[in-house]
Amino acid sequence: MEKEPKIVGFLCNWCSYTAADLAGVSRLKYPAGLRIIRVMCSSRVDPVFVIKALLEGADGVLVAGCHPGDCHYQKGNYHARRRLAMIHRLLETLGLEAQRVRLSWISASEGTKLAQVVKEFTRELKAIGPNRAKEYLL
Repeated sequence: MEKEPKIVGFLCNWCSYTAADLAGVSRLKYPAGLRIIRVMCSSRVDPVFVIKALLEGADGVLVAGCHPGDCHYQKGNYHARRRLAMIHRLLETLGLEAQRVRLSWISASEGTKLAQVVKEFTRELKAIGPNRAKEYLL
């Protein structure tokens, strides 16, 4: 049996976290490897949190927030997009796969989209293989 990838999901309180709740209430099936951390806004996800999650053994990190233009804090998701681009460059510099970190825009009414994103991300992580960041960097 193939091991399920561990995914740390930083979900925005106003949209993505609500979508996860909707997915649960709707009994939608998605991989159990997702561990959700609620943040007030996707822009509040510090790059240190992402790197630490990978160093602590997560196979992937999902950051999900409101669609651009719909952020509760007006421009938070634009800040998150810039931050994630910087994180991807940092991971490549460290010799790690940038595909291990994913950014998705998921509104509160898109429980099915959240389930689909987690399924796709899990498939991608299985194709990449287990995270070996701890071995390389420590």
